[in-house]
Amino acid sequence: MTPMTEKEVKALEQKIIRKGNLPKHVAIIMDGNGRWARKRGLPRVAGHRAGIKAVKEVVKGCASLGIEYLTLYTFSVENWNRPVREVNALMRFLRETLRNEVDDLDRNNVRLRTIGRIQDLPLSVRREIERARAMLDDNTGLTLVLALSYGGRVEIVEAMRKIAARVQTGELRPEDVDAEIVSQSLYTNGMPDPDLLIRTSGEMRVSNFLLWQIAYAELWITDVLWPDFRRKHLYQAIMAYQERERRFGRVPSRRKSR
Repeated sequence: MTPMTEKEVKALEQKIIRKGNLPKHVAIIMDGNGRWARKRGLPRVAGHRAGIKAVKEVVKGCASLGIEYLTLYTFSVENWNRPVREVNALMRFLRETLRNEVDDLDRNNVRLRTIGRIQDLPLSVRREIERARAMLDDNTGLTLVLALSYGGRVEIVEAMRKIAARVQTGELRPEDVDAEIVSQSLYTNGMPDPDLLIRTSGEMRVSNFLLWQIAYAELWITDVLWPDFRRKHLYQAIMAYQERERRFGRVPSRRKSR
């Protein structure tokens, strides 16, 4: 497919903005780096490096559209089980990318947030995260959320432990525990739930990602491998979202049901 010119990109952005009904929160499962590399006879780490360009594209695209939150499934708790060489390369890429891209994020008025077991990350990575977060803290545009050493089940277990501790101290009664209390106990406290979940590489699963939060998210799956994902694909997903009616268990509106 022929790449879009910058003029075509801007025209498409304006079309999307005029239509309205934009998602406030987009979450992405960035899948396919290994397959991308294997198809080219390259080591897996080459696919991870190539995927950095896709990250830059979706961040700029969401910022241009006025999306409030973009959450990227960057490194899962299960990913620690990969070969040590690959894990070390991923940590190095993360550290380098934060250092190299923070100025560009700042120019695009992007803030940074992380979710997951951040304490599991190497100290050098944690320091780079804190440095970038502090530099971007005063920005008011898109909030970029990196899910690092993240797992949906781990998140829910940790939330249950927090709630159990509050019950044990008498701060909460068991009958007071509701969906709002659970949400407040998750890593994503203070964030809206994702409206749109995108998964690349064509896999039909959610891979332990934001299990509580995506209960009512609209799903958009593409066969495109993550290193090949560009703004045009992001915009295709958002345009598909704009055509959907989110009912949250209610009956269709009269207009839609005719």
